[in-house]
Amino acid sequence: MKQRFINRREAIKAAAALGTGLAMGGLDLLSQSMAALSVYKPLDPVRIGLVGTGSRGTYLLRILTNLKHNLVKAVCDIVPERAANAQKIVEEAGGPKPAAYTKGDLDFQRLCETEDLDLVIAATPVDWHVPVCVSAMKNGKHAATEVHAAYKLEECWQLVETAEQTGLQCAMLENYCYGYDVLMILKMVRSGLLGELIHAESGYQHDVRNVRFGQDGSLLWRAQDMLTHNGNLYPTHALGPVAQWMNINRGDRFDYLVSMCSKSRGMNVFAEERFGKDHPSAKQVYMQGDVSTTLLRTVNGLTVTLYYDAQLPRPFDMMYRAQGTKGIILGTSDRIYIEGRSRWEEWETTAQYRKDFGHPLWDTLGRVAGQYGHGGADYIMMYRLIEAFRTGQPFEVDVYDAAVWSAVSPLSEVSVAQKSKAVDIPDFTRGKWKTNRPVEIFEA
Repeated sequence: MKQRFINRREAIKAAAALGTGLAMGGLDLLSQSMAALSVYKPLDPVRIGLVGTGSRGTYLLRILTNLKHNLVKAVCDIVPERAANAQKIVEEAGGPKPAAYTKGDLDFQRLCETEDLDLVIAATPVDWHVPVCVSAMKNGKHAATEVHAAYKLEECWQLVETAEQTGLQCAMLENYCYGYDVLMILKMVRSGLLGELIHAESGYQHDVRNVRFGQDGSLLWRAQDMLTHNGNLYPTHALGPVAQWMNINRGDRFDYLVSMCSKSRGMNVFAEERFGKDHPSAKQVYMQGDVSTTLLRTVNGLTVTLYYDAQLPRPFDMMYRAQGTKGIILGTSDRIYIEGRSRWEEWETTAQYRKDFGHPLWDTLGRVAGQYGHGGADYIMMYRLIEAFRTGQPFEVDVYDAAVWSAVSPLSEVSVAQKSKAVDIPDFTRGKWKTNRPVEIFEA
């Protein structure tokens, strides 16, 4: 297959000549200017192969069939009935029937080898994300993976090295980067409303014990990691937005982390109450602590507090706090304080800020996006995915982001096991973070 990218250095030089950066006054000019530049070969329609047509894969497929500029040509699943259902969804939406690959765990390799595609999406369980994406790129196709991208540090490097060797994109579909509040905060940070950003706090805080047990009390696949791991096992939802606010891999990078976990009681208590104190799941020893707390520091001196709290009773809350030299915002609790603008030591709601700092993607697509999951973030994310490939632009959550954000999980385990010892975070960009441009404020 022909190489799908043009000279990146020349594109970046041209972009630099069209604007002086992401200062407040240059946001719109830079977005409009970059739209005229292509780093990769523009693709219209984007021909897609979807690997994994369970609940999440089917949901993404339904969004794709309601977006323009893409064509799902092939689907793959180990359960033939799921693949057949995916074929039916595409046909009912008016598209041609996609080819189905259902001959076992590795049939995605045949899809990658034989189908004439531009992009392969991995919507499988996490263990298969890296094999699917690597196979896609080695066969001349761009790749996109559901979260998180990898469990192991060596897998993170494998994704990076394959993408660099092939010159193809390996994007990560981190939907939480596209929520209304987090994109509003991104625009606030870039405009200077909060001053110089200093600290952020976020966490995956969501009681999910009910989906870790079967009706008979047996442990489902979501519970298996609780038996052998102890750290932040699901970092990207919480860390992704924060990393974009802080320009991680694009002017700064995560330097090191320390992590600590509480004891584990939540799973046992839940199993005792639901299935009885003598049930094997109630007596099971779970390694994963109920609350994991990780602290990260960047090379430029910014800090992040990151939580993983999924085994104790609590309402869902990602938190999303951003704090700078001029103010602070607590995204999911709708509180903001700006020095010199807010009343002294009194929180405001964000209502009066939304007109000035609402993200243009939401201004344009919000009404349609709101009909889809995760508060509309899924639709915005898939729109941006197709738009990036259609125009030949790098997708904003790239392989380096996928590697760094995912690597927090195994690195946190190392820190926990060594009594919260500081652990260095690899520079997956190999120094390119110093010159990479920040994520744009995209128009729709």
